[in-house]
Amino acid sequence: MLGQLILGVAMVALFHAAFSTYEHLSHLKALGRPETSLPSSIVLESLLALFLGIIGACVKAPALKEITWASEMKTRTIDDMDARMGFANFVTRGRVLGQDGKSGPLATAKS
Repeated sequence: MLGQLILGVAMVALFHAAFSTYEHLSHLKALGRPETSLPSSIVLESLLALFLGIIGACVKAPALKEITWASEMKTRTIDDMDARMGFANFVTRGRVLGQDGKSGPLATAKS
């Protein structure tokens, strides 16, 4: 709740600083002198809004999660981790299965 309140104040301060900047620049443009810099009060208000926004986001953020292997293993069972194939054999026997046994690579090796 405190973080949300600080973020709200920071947002209002940032919008006010942006509106003040717009007003100041439009006033200078009407006078024909748009080359001057912003007043220090607007710059300080913007920096204060930035600082409050950072503090509010840090307060509002949830607690960090542990990302170690041990913490991951606390949430899993052995069945989850050992559900994969142990050894995969990708050698096919399709060449040999359709033959009658008298010809082919195995027949020549037997005789």
